[in-house]
Amino acid sequence: MCAAGRRWGRRQRVLLWGVLLAAWEAAWGQLRYSVPEEMPKGSFVGDVAEDLGLQMPTLRDGGVRLLDKGRTQYFAVHSKTGHLVTAERIDREQLCESVEQCVLRCELIVEGEMKVYGIQVEITDINDNTPSFRETEMELRMSETTAPASRFPLPDAHDPDSGRNSLQSYELSGDEHFSLAVQTGPGGDQRPELVLAKALDREEAAFHELVLRASDGGEPSRTGTARIRVTVLDANDNAPVFSQAEYTVRVPEDVPVGSTLVTVTATDADEGLNGHVKYSFKKIKEKESQIFQLDAETGAITLLRSLDFEEGDYYELEVQAHDGGALFDTAKVVVTVTDVNDNAPELIVSSALSEISEDAPTGTVVALLHVHDRDSGANGEVRCSLDGSHPFRLEKSFEDYYRMVTARELDREQESEYNVTVRAADGGGPSLQSSRVLCLRVLDVNDNAPVFSQERYSARLSENNVAGALVLRVRATDSDWGENARVRYRLGEGGVRGWPLSSYVSVQAETGALYALRSLDYEEVREVGLWVWAEDGGSPALSSNVSVRLVIVDENDNAPQVLYPPAAGAALSGSVWSGVELAARSSEAGALVAKVVAVDADAGQNAWLSYELAKATEPGLFRVGLHSGEVRTARSPLARDASRQSLVVLVKDHGRPALSATATLSVVLAESVAELLAELGSAARAEAEAGAGEAGGSLTRWLVLAVAAVSCLFVAFLLLLLALRLRRWRRSQQQLLAAGSGALRGVPATHFVGIDGVRAFLHSYSHDVSLTADSRKSHLRFSADSCCDTLPARPPPDEPAPLLGDEEPAGARPADSAPLPVSFSY
Repeated sequence: MCAAGRRWGRRQRVLLWGVLLAAWEAAWGQLRYSVPEEMPKGSFVGDVAEDLGLQMPTLRDGGVRLLDKGRTQYFAVHSKTGHLVTAERIDREQLCESVEQCVLRCELIVEGEMKVYGIQVEITDINDNTPSFRETEMELRMSETTAPASRFPLPDAHDPDSGRNSLQSYELSGDEHFSLAVQTGPGGDQRPELVLAKALDREEAAFHELVLRASDGGEPSRTGTARIRVTVLDANDNAPVFSQAEYTVRVPEDVPVGSTLVTVTATDADEGLNGHVKYSFKKIKEKESQIFQLDAETGAITLLRSLDFEEGDYYELEVQAHDGGALFDTAKVVVTVTDVNDNAPELIVSSALSEISEDAPTGTVVALLHVHDRDSGANGEVRCSLDGSHPFRLEKSFEDYYRMVTARELDREQESEYNVTVRAADGGGPSLQSSRVLCLRVLDVNDNAPVFSQERYSARLSENNVAGALVLRVRATDSDWGENARVRYRLGEGGVRGWPLSSYVSVQAETGALYALRSLDYEEVREVGLWVWAEDGGSPALSSNVSVRLVIVDENDNAPQVLYPPAAGAALSGSVWSGVELAARSSEAGALVAKVVAVDADAGQNAWLSYELAKATEPGLFRVGLHSGEVRTARSPLARDASRQSLVVLVKDHGRPALSATATLSVVLAESVAELLAELGSAARAEAEAGAGEAGGSLTRWLVLAVAAVSCLFVAFLLLLLALRLRRWRRSQQQLLAAGSGALRGVPATHFVGIDGVRAFLHSYSHDVSLTADSRKSHLRFSADSCCDTLPARPPPDEPAPLLGDEEPAGARPADSAPLPVSFSY
């Protein structure tokens, strides 16, 4: 019980030390495992994920892998469990032929951490090889005079296994004349020798058949055999003798194939066949037999193929010289291979980024490099460097690994792609080099706002443009790349005359083209100021703006508008305006009859107006001021001149082409109100009769009666209105009662002036008479002060309101610029 407890305690301590050792090695970037040879593919070797503390998502995403250096991969990392498993069946004897401890090394890279871990796996031996002889049958020739106890070397057996599984013992069977002796060589190897135990007698037995067995120490033990046939010869008493017991030669690895490395020499004192010496390799490995060749006659050792210091730098051969009588001698040949700088450094990119963001911090790992030189000494010392000027540097990582990291901040706008040459050079003379080019593209970060090509934009657009007309194009560029450089345009917030700016203009988001959405009118909008924003497609987006000034250019699109006389209809050439004015027959030349008042909504020369008399009933009687529009008498009216004069005044602007309007004035030549009323009545009847004549048979008798009735009512209304006005005037102005209805006679015609569609007459007396042919508006007013030259702004406080409510508005023009009007309107 106690013994079992102690054994369990020892096992626990060993296991604990193993766990602590694995944890210590993992912390220093090294993992050690062991696995027997000849295990099937996929066999468990070690739990890498647990030993390194790796997370399962990292394994599933392929972030952990073994580096491929172009050699056979004997191990793999299971992507689901994180176990290190065998990728091939491993034969220890094939991999480590002459090495006592067979260790395979590999490197594990963790992509996300940019770390490399070394893994050492010891391949333990199993007893899978049987001891074997190079020659399974051999013949020994012995003279019958050979003395008992003489020793003869026997072929060595070879067992590739190691330790207890390797060759352990020899056994001889078959004849009493011979026994077996085993000698231990300098390296601990066993050398079987055949010992003559009893004198030979050729006459008794010419041949002896023996069996040599070689056994290893495995469980179960394996055995190999070789058959030995001993031929008894006549006496040969002198054996060959080498000139040297050991031959040593040093040769460079680049010695040409076919060169003689060394020549061994042995002599035999016998003569004839017993003195003829031949040479052969007594002990040589299969690999060495493919490199060296021994001439049996001359003893020259030549080279069969090129030497490679990296494959083997030391060879030990055993040469045997024997004569025709089967006597022999042995000598050792040691060949030492010296290194030549014949291997360029191997530069392997273990892991590298193909893209890096321009805002990556300084020290970001870009690539992981591994360098290796198969040469030794100074020839195998490798130095790494970067060619050219780049924002990168190399740092030593793990053993022969280097990291290429950023040395400063990157700017894609200055350099969008780097081709970095990494160069590895050894210390040989001359030095050998190798290089690799790493291509790295810098990814853009949205760190540049769009920039307009101009600080401000302005454009001129003629009014009455077509809706959708192109006004101008704004252009902004962004030095970023891809989506971060894609510029889109939009209008800033704003309004025009209470309407949103977007109802007047729009900007094409992709091209920056500014379009007018509606036809613009200079008379409404003369200038539009707006802001255009340019925004890139980054996240977050960057933007900038620019001011745009849109000036509307006036066109002559408005004909003059006649304010006085008031409009009466339309004609072919434009608008026609008409009114009735009063002129005294006693007027002198230059007397003001009326004034045509017109305006033009355009600007500049498009709004400059000129007036001319286009048509008159009596040419030469009236003239029109070119720029004032005043209608004056050109001469005094004559008795033969018609009482009703029709004037057509043409109002024209200075645009190209010029636009015009006409105003028609009817001027009645009269000396008294009675004549004026009579003329107006006859004109109304004439117009009624003319209208009836034009209608022809389409008007009925009822229409004629209606016109007559209206005319009568109109005249009656005028008389009643005139009577009321005269009555009121008599009450307020007693001094004017004597004047009666003849007060208007003899007044000069120069006191008749047209204002706002009303004709006025004023000098020593002030009157306001308004008469209309349609009986809708008529009144007559006499001012309280008959001696004044001004028109009162409003009636006195005690004066009753006008009959028809057509009092003149406050602020009317004073009487010194125009007498009290007398107006007639149809």
